[in-house]
Amino acid sequence: MSDCIFCRIVAGDAPASMVAGNELAVAFLDIGAFTRGHTLVVPRRHAVTFTDLTPEEAAAMTALAQEVARAIQSSEVRGEGFNLWMANGAAAGQDVFHAHLHVFPRHAKDGVSVAVDALSPTRAELDEVAAGLRRVLESA
Repeated sequence: MSDCIFCRIVAGDAPASMVAGNELAVAFLDIGAFTRGHTLVVPRRHAVTFTDLTPEEAAAMTALAQEVARAIQSSEVRGEGFNLWMANGAAAGQDVFHAHLHVFPRHAKDGVSVAVDALSPTRAELDEVAAGLRRVLESA
């Protein structure tokens, strides 16, 4: 898609600091980095969200993200840990509508925080949701 920045990066029509790639995915540094070394892993084919990916594309992205995480841990970037993060849909915070997985190193005082109010469901509520998901999966 010519209007998708990630498609243009994959095609070589937009600048990017490329890190790695495989047959189905590429990894490049994020210009809006949360931390130094923040890398995006995207499928070569335009797919809007995780559920639009083929199983092969999802596997290729995961494998590439793991390679990037290992490189981060072994490089001068290091980090005391790292996060994997993917937002799917506007309600989840997705701002570029081409599937992408964030891999970013973490340090104890890096200023990055995730704040959530946990739901604390009861076991009965959890069991009800699990049963509904199993029904959908079994009918697929």
